[in-house]
Order: sequence, then C-alpha cells, then structure tokens
Amino acid sequence: MDPNVLHNLSYGVYIVSTHKGDALNAQIANTVFQITSEPVTIAISINKQNLTHEFIQASSHFSVSVLNEEAPLQFIGKFGFKTGRKEDKFKDINFKKLGSGCPVVLDHSICYIEAKVVGCLDCSTHTVFLGQMTDSEMLKPGKPMTYEYYHLEKRGFTPASAPTFIKGEKK
Repeated sequence: MDPNVLHNLSYGVYIVSTHKGDALNAQIANTVFQITSEPVTIAISINKQNLTHEFIQASSHFSVSVLNEEAPLQFIGKFGFKTGRKEDKFKDINFKKLGSGCPVVLDHSICYIEAKVVGCLDCSTHTVFLGQMTDSEMLKPGKPMTYEYYHLEKRGFTPASAPTFIKGEKK
C-alpha cells in the first residue's frame, strides 16, 4: 500500500475558529468540504488533542475563513504551529465575531462560513464535525490557497496532528 496516493486528493488551507465562553481559538485546517446543498452542510476534520476541538464541542459552532494564495507563511504558522493554550492567536489579527460568538479572521481571507454543529463522527485521532451553515460572506476577490500551493509555492509542511500527515514522509 502506498499512502502517497492520497496526495492526489484536493485540499485547501483554512482557518477554523470557535470559542468557549469568552475565550477564542483557531487553527489551520486542510480538510473542509461541502456535504449537502439543502440544507447547506459542511464537514471539517479536527484533531482531538487540539484546543479547537474542545472549543467546538463546548460551543457547538465553528467558522471557516478561506485563505487566499497571498497569505504569508508566517501568518499561516501563527494559526498552524502554535497552540492556543499558550498564546492568544487573535492578538494583532483583524477579525470579527459572528452571531454565534465565533470569530472570523479577516486578514488574508476571501470569504467565510459559519456553521452550527449538527453531527460528528469519531475517526480515531480526529473528529469529523458536520455543520449546517448559518452565515457566510464574500470578503474580497482572490484565489483560494490549495494545499498543493501551500506545499509547492509556500514550502509549507504537514504537521503530525494534521489528518493528511504521512509518517516517515520527508519535510
């Protein structure tokens, strides 16, 4: 079996945000996809050890900010390679809170989706959260960053906590 065949599946680079009371958190995710159109339902895959997972379970809401290709690697790293348990990921970031209390990152985002959790699937190390869309907005024109672009053009790598991590793969 060659797990590298999975690199042929398409992914994007997104910021998934949520809250627990007044506390905010967000992380980079590459697995966000539409499930149905009536009602509009999306799915996200979140590592169970991430603070974002705990916050989604507590609030039953999440938002997804779709990053454009111009998003700098340092900006992506702020949300992808640091933990909200040790730092405020929203410090010095332009964002707004939506009706659910979830923040949406405005910097380097072309649009956002807000969703209410309507189901989940336990997938060993991750949970797939199903969310019914409650809000969305186009923020500005741009080209959404694909995971391939992130790897080839930005020279980003896949952290061990990502659903697409392949053990033993070279960075």
